[in-house]
Amino acid sequence: MQKKVKILLAEDDRNLGNVLQAYLSAKGFETQLTTNGKEALESFKRNEFDFCILDIMMPVMDGFTLAREIRKMDKKIPFLFLTAKSMQEDKIQGFELGADDYLTKPFSMEELLLRIRAILRRLEAGGGNKPGKTQFDFGKYHFDYNRQLLIKNKKEQKLTSKEADLLKLLCENVNQVLDRSVALNKIWYDDSYFNARSMDVYITKLRKYLKEDPDVELINVHGVGFKLVVS
Repeated sequence: MQKKVKILLAEDDRNLGNVLQAYLSAKGFETQLTTNGKEALESFKRNEFDFCILDIMMPVMDGFTLAREIRKMDKKIPFLFLTAKSMQEDKIQGFELGADDYLTKPFSMEELLLRIRAILRRLEAGGGNKPGKTQFDFGKYHFDYNRQLLIKNKKEQKLTSKEADLLKLLCENVNQVLDRSVALNKIWYDDSYFNARSMDVYITKLRKYLKEDPDVELINVHGVGFKLVVS
């Protein structure tokens, strides 16, 4: 029998939380509801979860702070933000924290379910990039894909799963243009505008990690994609 996916649901609106919990449970997920960030964090410490749904505007501890604390303990667990806001800055901040998706209230239960399943499919497939070469040397860097480590002069930078998937694609196409649509479909399984903005955040983070070697540059190719240039 297949193990149920266990979801941590952090939502301060108890009525909405109860509805979400009942719906997700009916769809086969084991769902634990918490109503503030601190309670959610304590629950995460005590239990093993496979997925997190985090409301941003919560008392005691907001969703962004909660996500940072969760990421300290688990670099890979997927999470999706819920918010009543639609500000672009909030979405960018969420992506920078490693969010897998973002839903603005009000939303349909069916849309939430589809997004959860899409994220889980991507994770089960390992981002679509795991077969083949997993060790790369370029410039002064060594990249170990399986360990999600970027190493320069014995200094290690731990990467998130999406950062590692994206860097692997760039390394496989070094000094060639990596088409945006190809990257989005291989890693996100969807080349929507929403996911494209998410990828832009990860490109910015990779560029920051690679800035210490002047012979390595991650450039935008306007209207096409990105290129990892190694002199």
